[in-house]
Amino acid sequence: MPADTAAPAQTHPTDAPTVQIDIVSDVMCPWCIVGYKQLEQALGAIGVGAYLRWHPFELNPQMPAEGQNMAEHLAEKYGSTPAQSVKNRKRLTDMGRELGFTFNFSDETRMQNTFLAHQLLTWAQGKGLQHPLKMALFDAHFTQGKNVGDKDVLADVATSVGLDRAEALEVLTSGSHAEQTREAQQIWTSRGISGVPSMIFEGKYLITGAQGAQNYAQLLRKVLEEREAAA
Repeated sequence: MPADTAAPAQTHPTDAPTVQIDIVSDVMCPWCIVGYKQLEQALGAIGVGAYLRWHPFELNPQMPAEGQNMAEHLAEKYGSTPAQSVKNRKRLTDMGRELGFTFNFSDETRMQNTFLAHQLLTWAQGKGLQHPLKMALFDAHFTQGKNVGDKDVLADVATSVGLDRAEALEVLTSGSHAEQTREAQQIWTSRGISGVPSMIFEGKYLITGAQGAQNYAQLLRKVLEEREAAA
């Protein structure tokens, strides 16, 4: 695992058992927030908490600064027809609603370059606020329709979770965390990660894609049973 600059986010009561979960993801990936929300359901259902660490992955590293219309992008990349695009957006919207997350897709929804967002997340990890920033970025992009490739927008999102705006802008402008972020991306791709979300439980069990609360719960139970057996 890449070294961390601070303790991972603690998302549980202090007396609950905890599992370390590393999530490789991109803010542009709707299935990443769906998968996380499913994981959240699983954690709550079996009464276990998680130490979460988010790691960078760019679905579209060559995305230009101005971004691209989502429907056009999906048509170019996957050959999706307009009808298929509408169907997929409805499916995601319905799934999000069931999981307590709002997708506000429209014909104007744009894909953005996320390298700046990943740099901000790298920096926020050292501040102990990476997880809330990740959640806020998903909300900014998918719910509010904001351009999370824009420095000022990113600084505003950072401020909303308690980070210093001036410091955030300095990180984004100076590129102080760019090299560290690139190295983290390369580490995960070198390990065979080619799709997101990719979740690694306790450093040894990998699940790729949004696999549903039931499957996450099953793996969490397995991890806890193995821990008890080894005690």
